[in-house]
This record gives sequence, C-alpha cells and structure tokens, in this order.
Amino acid sequence: MIQLIKQVTGLAIILSLAACGANPKGSIAEKKAELDKLKKEQSKLSDKIKNLENDIAKADTSAVKENIAKLVGVTTVATQDFKHYIELTGRVDADNISYISPRLGPGQVKAVYVKRGDYVKKGQLLLKLDDVVIRQSISAARQGLEALKTQLAFAKDLYNRQNNLWKQGIGTEVQLLTAKNNVESLEKQLKAGEENIKTIQEQANASNIYSDVDGIADIVDIRVGEIFTGAGAMGPQIKIVNTNNLKVITDIPENYSAKVKNGSRVVVSIVELNTTYNTSISFSGKVINPNNRSFIAEAKLPYDGFIRPNQLAQVKIEDYSVANAIVVPVNIVGTDDKGKYVYVVVKEGTKLLAKKKAIVVGELYNQFIEVKTGIAAGDILITDGYQNIYDGQLLKVDVK
Repeated sequence: MIQLIKQVTGLAIILSLAACGANPKGSIAEKKAELDKLKKEQSKLSDKIKNLENDIAKADTSAVKENIAKLVGVTTVATQDFKHYIELTGRVDADNISYISPRLGPGQVKAVYVKRGDYVKKGQLLLKLDDVVIRQSISAARQGLEALKTQLAFAKDLYNRQNNLWKQGIGTEVQLLTAKNNVESLEKQLKAGEENIKTIQEQANASNIYSDVDGIADIVDIRVGEIFTGAGAMGPQIKIVNTNNLKVITDIPENYSAKVKNGSRVVVSIVELNTTYNTSISFSGKVINPNNRSFIAEAKLPYDGFIRPNQLAQVKIEDYSVANAIVVPVNIVGTDDKGKYVYVVVKEGTKLLAKKKAIVVGELYNQFIEVKTGIAAGDILITDGYQNIYDGQLLKVDVK
C-alpha cells in the first residue's frame, strides 16, 4: 500500500516537473490552467488512494493491524444565532462643537477669561475686546440726545403758547404750523437718536465674547493684545466641545453601500478604555467620496466622561444575521472537486465509522462558517483528528 502511494505521488511530481519543463516560458494563463489540471488530477488520485485503502482494509485479513480505529474528537451539532459583521476603524466626534468668533468683526483682545481645558457654561464670558471708541461714541450720542430733549421741550412750550394765542385770534396760522412742525421734527430726531444709541450699545456688547454652548475649551489660541477674528493661521482661536453628545464616524467602503443603512446594529469598542457599546447607525451618507471610494456613517454613543473626541474606535457593523443557524469551525471544512465537505461519525452495528458529507456554506465570520445544507442538528461532527480521514474509516471517539 505504501509503495502504491509512493508510486502515485512520484507520478504526480513527474507530471508537474514535465509540465514546468515543457514550456518554461509559457504565459501566466497557461501555467494557471496547467496548475488547475494537476490539482484536479491530484484530487482524483487522492480519492482513488482512499478507496483502495478502504477496499484493502475490508478484504485483506492480514491488514488487521493497519485497520486500527483512529482516535478523533467530536462535537454534537447544535443550532445557534449567527451574525456577520463588517469590521472597520472609526473616530469619535461630538455633535455640539462651537467655534467662537466675534459677532461684529475683529477686535483687539483686552482680557482673556478662559484657558484650555476649562469647563465653560453657555453664556459664560470668554474674552473682552477693546471698546474704548464705541464707549466714546455712546457718550457723545447720549449728550446729543439730551440736547435734543431740551430743544424738544422748548419747541413744545413754544407751540402751546402759539396755539393759545391762535385760539384768542392772535397770530397767524403760519406761525402755528411752523411751531407744530418744529415739535414733530425734533420728536423724530429724538427717536432716531435713541435707536442710534441702541445700535452703538449693541456694538459695545459685541466686544464681550460669550460661549454659546456648555463644554470644554478644547482650543484657546489667543492672547491679550492680539486681534481676535475667530480663525487664526493655524485654525480656530477658540473651540468649545460639548462631550455630552458624542458619536462615532466611520468611512464605509462603497461595496457595502447596500448592506449599511440607518438602523443597522453596531458594536463600538474603544480599546484604550476597555469598553464596548451597542448602538445603531443614526446616519448613512448618500454620497461616495471620490478620493477613497467610501461614504460616511454615524452612530450615537452614550455619555461617558472618559471618551474623548478624535479617539479611535473599532466599529463592527452587523450586515447579516440568521437565527437557529448551524455553524462549524471553518478549519474542519474540506474542499474537493465537488465542493465543500465535513466528516461526521455514524454508527454501523457496534462500529463507529467516518462519513463524508457534502455541505453548502454561507457567510464566514471570526473563524466560523454557516452551513446551510448537508448536516443537521444532532449530527456528531469530527472536530479533532479530522486530518487524513477517509470515508468509512473505523473510529474511536474521544469523549470530552
């Protein structure tokens, strides 16, 4: 028997060497075709060897010692839920990020009330800009307003006197109308002056820079005497990040565009924190980035004071799920010219024999593969010692 195996193996090697030597400068396609041919021949030879071994073991009484039962480990097939995930790397981001800027244009900084890393509240004063010129304008406008009020009081008094004289038949109508027009004109000027003061006061208030969100001062890149514009040469001058509402952002390759959608289940792991969160896709982009052929997906994260924006996260997006599936280790699945197969244990009388079963497989994930047809719950699957087993081989089961 051993001599037969050596002869067959030698024949395969000679055929392989002959194929290589016959056309050493052949095309890649020709070499691939020749390799496929040799593999098929090898598979057929292996099957013939196993069949011959089986026939000899049954017919040759002198081979009793060779027909010793092989020790194998087994597992009873059972159903379980099977899930397949797309594994990617994402980054943590915040929903509420505020880039602080002056409302009414740049200004020179007179005071800074916050430093990087401080927690600030919405409405808290962050900076004070120079407002000397604006304050002088307010003072001048108020003085002008007081002068208008004095003039208006005098014009009203003059109009009342003129009106009383007119009622007594003294004076002309033109004098009365002139006095009335002066009053109305001064009233309009007074109203315009009051609105002007409100505008200047608003400009003065704009010199106070406040935070518009609660959060952490992530960037404070401004000093007293510098001009505050909101954005410097290196980026924002003040950035406030609210870490209460965080999300993980992931670039999804476009070949998964039909599998990832709003509501898809997601498992987010942050290795540095040794934490895992179960969440779902809250936003799935509709546009493919032409630079990396991907689209954006976002998933909300629960509040955790230890999570930081821009932190890396491992993202597993569930794209396939089956309840009560049959799942086996992928390493025990063999392949021949007919497809995939596994070995199970069957009982014939008092003997335990190996039986080769063709199977149809589904998705593969984490070293396990779904088996759609070929075996059923309750079958005894050979999981240890399955190497070099042949169909019908006598077995001895290692009970664990």
